[in-house]
Order: sequence, then structure tokens, then C-alpha cells
Amino acid sequence: MSQFFQIHPENPQARLVKQAAQVIREGGVIAYPTDCGYSLGCHIGDKAALEKIRTIRRLDDKHNFTLVCRDLSEISTYARFDNSLYRLLKHHTPGPYTFIFNATSEVPRRLMHPKRKTIGIRVPDNKIVQALLEELGEPIMSASLILPGETDPMMDPYDIRDTLQHQLDLVIDGGFCGMQPTTVIAMITEAVEVLRVGAGDPTPFE
Repeated sequence: MSQFFQIHPENPQARLVKQAAQVIREGGVIAYPTDCGYSLGCHIGDKAALEKIRTIRRLDDKHNFTLVCRDLSEISTYARFDNSLYRLLKHHTPGPYTFIFNATSEVPRRLMHPKRKTIGIRVPDNKIVQALLEELGEPIMSASLILPGETDPMMDPYDIRDTLQHQLDLVIDGGFCGMQPTTVIAMITEAVEVLRVGAGDPTPFE
């Protein structure tokens, strides 16, 4: 049976944020709000928790997982990019984008695309996530909470609890947090490519 925390979207309660971070550190899988729907998250180094997310989502080994990061300095630990891309990122983070980069050696191999050695990176504009990342001091390994056979992320934390309460360790209720998925931008080569148009404006990357 999963725990259920109601965390204020504008003023996250420090006590609950600290408890949520501890659940992640101890190998738990959580459902948490971002600026583009709810996501599943776990500790970056926890193989068993990652496999639990694969099972919930029915993902194969070709799925590009996402590291949810606090800021640009944290991104640079896990992703390779040059100064021109840095400037683009600086203007569009935090925000409703997922960026695909060539991964550095700091990224566990099981999180990368197996052939391309790439990793997705997110900096959500959501105060609960930012508080959680600050408390953790490292990224959250993440995947959108889209159930098998569905195309949109789950939006209602009570539905999430009812549906997945025996598979998750914690559901964070952060209220409504948007319906559109992120805009996905590939920054693997010098030619920046928009792979999916979602909540973020793709124009600066075209």
C-alpha cells in the first residue's frame, strides 16, 4: 500500500519533502507532479526500482529514460553539450522540455539508449520537484506516468493511488499540473532537432 502525501504546490512542506526524498533514497518508486503531468521516479543508481518502473510502464530496453535535474550545473555532469547549446538551455530551463543528449560516463549504462548512448534530461518548472531535488542533492531517474495502452500521462493523484497503490511506495498529490507532454528536443549533434511538439514552444529550436 503506497503512502500518500499532499504537498502544497507553491509552498512545499519541508517535512514531507524530506520524507519523500528518504523514500527515494531507500529504493522506493514514487509518483510525483511535474509541469507536464505526473511522472514515476526513483533513485538514479537503483536497478530494482528502475525495473519496477519498466514493469509498470511495460517498457523495453530501448526506452530513453529521463534524468530530472535541478539546474544547468547538474545537467553538465550527465550530458555533453557545447557553449551554444548551453545558452539555449539557460534560456529554456526550467520549463516544459525534455532534452536528449549524448550521455557522459556518469550516467549508469542501464539508463541510456542501448545503441545511441543518449539520455533524456529535464528541469521541470515545479516547486515540489525543485524542493525534492534540492533535498536529494542528485537527479531523479524518471519516466512519464503513462499506463500501457494510453497516450496521455495520468493527471489525478487519487486515480494514481487507486490504480497503482500496490506497485508504488509513495504518491505525491501536488494538484493539477498540466495535460500536455513535454516538447522533446534532440541536442545530439550540432543540428538541434525537435522530435515532439508539446507544452514547450519549439520555435527557438527550429
